[in-house]
Amino acid sequence: MPEQSPGSRPTLEAVAARAGVSRATASRVVNGGAGVRQSLADKVREAVEELGYVPNQAARSLVTRQSGAVAVIIAEPEFRIFSDPFFEQQVRGISRELTANDAQLVLLWVEGPGDYDRIARYLAGGHVDGALAFSLHNDDGLPALIRRAKVPTVFGGRPGAGAAAVPYVDCDNRGGARTAVRHLVGLGRERIAHIAGPRDQTSAIDRADGYRDVLFDADPALTAQGDFTEDSGARAMAELLERRPDLDAVFAANDLMAAGALRVLRERGRRVPDQVAVVGFDDMVTVAESAKPSLTTVRQDIEGMGRLMVRLLTRVLSQDGDGRHVGAPASVIMPTELVRRASA
Repeated sequence: MPEQSPGSRPTLEAVAARAGVSRATASRVVNGGAGVRQSLADKVREAVEELGYVPNQAARSLVTRQSGAVAVIIAEPEFRIFSDPFFEQQVRGISRELTANDAQLVLLWVEGPGDYDRIARYLAGGHVDGALAFSLHNDDGLPALIRRAKVPTVFGGRPGAGAAAVPYVDCDNRGGARTAVRHLVGLGRERIAHIAGPRDQTSAIDRADGYRDVLFDADPALTAQGDFTEDSGARAMAELLERRPDLDAVFAANDLMAAGALRVLRERGRRVPDQVAVVGFDDMVTVAESAKPSLTTVRQDIEGMGRLMVRLLTRVLSQDGDGRHVGAPASVIMPTELVRRASA
């Protein structure tokens, strides 16, 4: 058996010698290859554990042509990413699932038009095995550049019309919105306003459609536009009160805009929920529970969606015993549920 000098890093040869197998057999087991008898594979794994062997990632990449890294691309500027708890929760889920799969996360975001070329070069350079992209806009160039780079991808959120057939993970935005509005109707509210999200994002479009599914004849003056930020929710709420001071309920397309709406209602002396009931969407606990009053909202499993994106990508990247890709999985729509608190 080859001697290991004190402090030296265990080698694959040492693993093979300890297990009593060839170096090629040890390599196949360590790198996840097929065609090794279970008894021999167990011996190799025992030797790896005993010696504390850690594969050389650079050498492994040359053999497997995989980097062990995944790009997480968020189609938003830096200030949005680090100020919106939604992104924090989704990236947390992605990070935890990647860690469980012994993969590295590479975070990329879109600060401006020039970043598309940078991201395209990075993806085409073979630095990552796959990509997870979310917060896409309908006219976003990301789907096209990812397709040109030929990088296996899973989207977070349903992509807009015209995007390539790529698996995605989303929640039931339209159904969740219907649940929120029906709850307000059930409370006896008759003039229910909607603070909508960006017109170029499918989640906001679907939530607005869910609002109209229930209130198909709602006065257009009861809808105001936001952009998923708290300040935009405050502006929209002020606009709605100017147009329709008699409104008695608000469904906001996310929790941050609902928090902005609550702030304005409080400043204007409107009692919540007595005079105006408010429902949000997301159930970002740090926002919903700190709101005054605490926010009734539609829950989507944001962290779980991040984890599921990684699992779908793992399936896209997986190969069978003959080295053939297993194939793209089906997209997943996750359920939502109403979480009742003090605002409605």
